[in-house]
Amino acid sequence: MKLSGIKSAESSHDDSIWAATWVPPSSASSECLLLTGSLDESVRLWRADDLSPAAPPSRGHSLGIVSLAAHPSGSLAAASSLDSLVRVFHLHTSASVALLHPDSPSEAWGLNFNPKGSLLAVAGGASASIKLWETTTWQLAETVPVPHPTDRSQSPNPSSASFILAVAWSPDGRRLACSSYDGSVAVFDTERAKFLHHLSGHHMPVRSLVFSPVDPRVLFTGSDDSHVHMYDAEGSLVAAMSGHAGWVSSVDASPDGAALATGSADRTVRLWDLGMRAAVQTMTSHTDHVWGVAFRPSASGPGTRDAGRLASVSDDKSISLYDYS
Repeated sequence: MKLSGIKSAESSHDDSIWAATWVPPSSASSECLLLTGSLDESVRLWRADDLSPAAPPSRGHSLGIVSLAAHPSGSLAAASSLDSLVRVFHLHTSASVALLHPDSPSEAWGLNFNPKGSLLAVAGGASASIKLWETTTWQLAETVPVPHPTDRSQSPNPSSASFILAVAWSPDGRRLACSSYDGSVAVFDTERAKFLHHLSGHHMPVRSLVFSPVDPRVLFTGSDDSHVHMYDAEGSLVAAMSGHAGWVSSVDASPDGAALATGSADRTVRLWDLGMRAAVQTMTSHTDHVWGVAFRPSASGPGTRDAGRLASVSDDKSISLYDYS
């Protein structure tokens, strides 16, 4: 696999862009669209070929956007903000569907829909929990406590709890993982609603994690320690990969599961060959911290290898698009 830069759009937002995700085709659009969120408090939808706006900017938060998630139906999205709220909205009209209120500040960080779209998992930040919201009624279904690594009990002492930064579902929906400011990664069995174990290896915040789209046991993480890890989610570290010279702020796996893309504070996007377990390409289209990378889903479905696209976003307010084959 090789990346080829095809377009960079400067000043796509009025402030740093911290989040990006692809929106699946829907009844309103036959193509995948790119969704971005910024510290300018807006969420914007873009066409994948020329980065032209596909809808007016969506607003509704009082502080910057931290994370985005697109519903599998392609009709809805959720955004979390530094204002500690999660807003669910219609993608093509920007109309709000729900505003999810945490119990206290700093309880909404990374977020992700499960593969069926029936649950929205929200990293609980300072509450050391994952909050699961039912997507039909938008009622809180469950608050899942995340045990501290030094205390494997299901009810850790809140005073020693870690700040939960990101969440990820396995492609079969049977596992849920979350990462913490202390560098730990917790894995849960969703069918039994049971905490399984911690994955160790990082010693600084893990800001991003993603399961392989083709193997529900394989999990990738990126950390402020500048390393990228590949885990067997059953409990072991498979590979520790280095190459970045700064925080690894975002990781995403290619649709065929053969490659990984990462964005970093060193201003680069790197492509990793998972067979070689090494970085094989470095892209330098950004001039500041790269906060988000996202592979466009394959039109043929997970596990397929066809021509695709990768997007990256940065503190420099730009969006970059790359082709790969």
